Amino acid sequence: MTHQAPSHQTPQDEPPFKPLSAEEAQRLRDKHPSVSPWRVVVWQVAVGLFVALVAWAVTGRQSVGWSAGYGALVVVVPAVIFARGLTGRFSSLNAGTATVGFMAWEMVKIAVSIALLAVAPKWVSALSWPALLVGMVLTMKVYWVALAFKPAPRQTVEWADPDAGR
Repeated sequence: MTHQAPSHQTPQDEPPFKPLSAEEAQRLRDKHPSVSPWRVVVWQVAVGLFVALVAWAVTGRQSVGWSAGYGALVVVVPAVIFARGLTGRFSSLNAGTATVGFMAWEMVKIAVSIALLAVAPKWVSALSWPALLVGMVLTMKVYWVALAFKPAPRQTVEWADPDAGR
């Protein structure tokens, strides 16, 4: 015999679904602005360059700097492809195409990352795998930093109607 946990809400208790008007949707977008994928890519490039330069400066070995920089590229190049795919015209047609597009571009992103890792030993002389991994991990963490520092909500100014009290 199976027992089902009691639900705290029954279908009768749920408030009816009400679609937002265009004005309400715009206010919601203004209150909760999204993070641009291109902003994330720019920050990833900056972090990748920084990590590569620090790795080179700390170790004194150019190959370690190139390895860390290549690790950043393994993250940045697929992120550029992904951002381009998500911001394309096809992805914004409707929710279904946006979802399918997101999944498809995510698979492309993973495939490109794997391909770049596979050719790393051929493209980077004296490759340092630990430096490459550090470059990758620190560049990937930019996603979380971008979410933590997302744009502030836009302030809207409500203008009073001067004729309202007459």
